[in-house]
Amino acid sequence: MPGRGFGALAGIRVLDLTAVLMGPFCTQILADHGAEVIKVESPEGDTTRQLPVSRAPGLGAMFYNLNRGKRGLALDLKRSEARAALLRLAESADVFIHAMRSDAIARLGLTYADIAAVNPRIVYANVYGFSRRGPYAKGPAYDDTIQAMSGMAALQGRMLGAPSYSATLVADKVSGLTALYAVLMALLHRARTGEGQEIEVAMFETMANFVLTDHINGALFDPPEGEPVYSRAASPNRRPYRTSDGWVAALIYTDKHWRAFLDVAGQPAWAKDPRFATLKDRAKVIDEVYARIGETLVTRSTAEWLDAFARAEIPAAPVNETSALLRDPHLEAVGFFTAQETPLGTVRFPGMPAWFSRTPGQITNPAPALGADGRAVLAEGGFTEAEIDALRASGALVLPEAS
Repeated sequence: MPGRGFGALAGIRVLDLTAVLMGPFCTQILADHGAEVIKVESPEGDTTRQLPVSRAPGLGAMFYNLNRGKRGLALDLKRSEARAALLRLAESADVFIHAMRSDAIARLGLTYADIAAVNPRIVYANVYGFSRRGPYAKGPAYDDTIQAMSGMAALQGRMLGAPSYSATLVADKVSGLTALYAVLMALLHRARTGEGQEIEVAMFETMANFVLTDHINGALFDPPEGEPVYSRAASPNRRPYRTSDGWVAALIYTDKHWRAFLDVAGQPAWAKDPRFATLKDRAKVIDEVYARIGETLVTRSTAEWLDAFARAEIPAAPVNETSALLRDPHLEAVGFFTAQETPLGTVRFPGMPAWFSRTPGQITNPAPALGADGRAVLAEGGFTEAEIDALRASGALVLPEAS
């Protein structure tokens, strides 16, 4: 894997001390685009190794996907020998990324100051729940709690009648993407100036920004012109519409969409109601608009509405289960899934959403077993066989039994 010659990030080396989802999602994308990502785990390993479903101990499906393309190194960083080994590896790294709270990383002696002392060109990324500059700095953070604190769960409650979490781990993934672009911007700055730097990505601040991008609404102004809620997005009637035999998603939004809908729905009288005349007017009574559309759509089948909406150029789609993605004709046509023969048998990895004409990414190996590449990574970092054996004997380095 060293010197991987594909992707926009070929030649970039990453020391990845993250676990669970936020950080590993960021570094998965780095690996998919050619970076050499060394996943540094404790002797116990990333907790997602144990999540079902799994075909082998320590290689759960989520872990196997999130950590694809990475190399495995297991160190007990509470031991001074392991810390010293990691600092030696950091000398030739481009990125150091961790997901520990500031007091925990300080106890290990692996702060930005510690890493920059051996490599001032390093891009050092802190990714965790709350900025260390605020009063929540030492608080625990998980996707559910961050959805709650950021207002997202309450916004869902406006639609569903009680606060609710998204059915996907949106706070972790949005924060992981934020960490990704932060790292890439810091690497761009280094390419231009030669300067490394420290960056911080906090889940709470990330999700506050994410939620308020649209929901800041009237609270943007001082004094406020209304509450920080985008009413259309949070309407309890904004949901897939029931049809006579199922469900359909339709966005009857612009004035053009509205006029076309009145034609296909056979509701010309609505065009005379001044409350519905323009998008601005309809936004003021959005709940009634959604309710009336819902009462109309239940009169025909899903197929009938999809056909009518297609002819009228109204955005509409079927309501798929996630299983439908596995056989979606569009995803099949663009080669979205990558099938691979692995030690666990055939696996099918979800693909990369970005396409590059000159530097395409690539899904390489699946996630490593705990510490699987430790001997090779250290040897490439200049460690002798005797030094590696001594690290293992001390308990600082964990290697697979056969190594």
